Amino acid sequence: MARAQRNGAEHNGSGRRRARRGLGYRIGRALGLALVGVVLLLAASVLALRWINPPTSAFMLSARLQAMFSGERGYRTEYQWVSLEQISPQAAIAVIASEDQQFPFHAGFDFKSIREAVRAHERGRKLRGASTITQQVAKNLFLWSGRSLARKGLEAMLTIMIESLWPKERILEVYLNIVQFGRGIYGVEAAARHFFHESAARLTRQQSALLAVVLPNPLRLRVDAPSSYVLAQRDWTLKQMADLGGPAYLRDIEPPQRLAP
Repeated sequence: MARAQRNGAEHNGSGRRRARRGLGYRIGRALGLALVGVVLLLAASVLALRWINPPTSAFMLSARLQAMFSGERGYRTEYQWVSLEQISPQAAIAVIASEDQQFPFHAGFDFKSIREAVRAHERGRKLRGASTITQQVAKNLFLWSGRSLARKGLEAMLTIMIESLWPKERILEVYLNIVQFGRGIYGVEAAARHFFHESAARLTRQQSALLAVVLPNPLRLRVDAPSSYVLAQRDWTLKQMADLGGPAYLRDIEPPQRLAP
């Protein structure tokens, strides 16, 4: 009798353990399938945006929501998509010279710049960003601002997808159209018209360099009221543009007819 009771108890305990293991398996499987679904959805979105021009971006939507919740009724988004052919090559080489000089050659990550930034930080300097243009496209188009591991992981995954599915010319085109140049001002066409009353196609070297240097912090660095720091960075960028060879530096990512100054 006692043995039967022990056997019954052992059987019930084993059954509960199997049930718990079964529940854990089902939860893990559901989470795994959900993760695969998210990855496939993101990959499909990235692939579609190779040909479809984005009507907005995550950063634009976030800024609009923040303005709405803070009661800023006068806030508006200035954004006008133009093709790369309608953007001055000077603007293209300016953002590359200022933000990502290895853009034509890397596969989404500039490990040399990352190592240099880490070494500078170890020597006591402020940790500076080493994000490539592709990483900035991933962040601005799909994600939110911040430094969490989850966001960084998604950014890395999206960067790989973008580099795999888009040509460099498309990456540069999207970047120039969605990046922020001031409060509510997104894309080089909107910036050119807002600050210089010109189209992006007519931007000069000096104007392009000035726009490029505010990109790290477009809410603090001003195009319309440049500080001495901004002007110094503009002059540095102009020198870098010349050292890179001007628009001819884009020959590996753009058609020959686009390279004329």
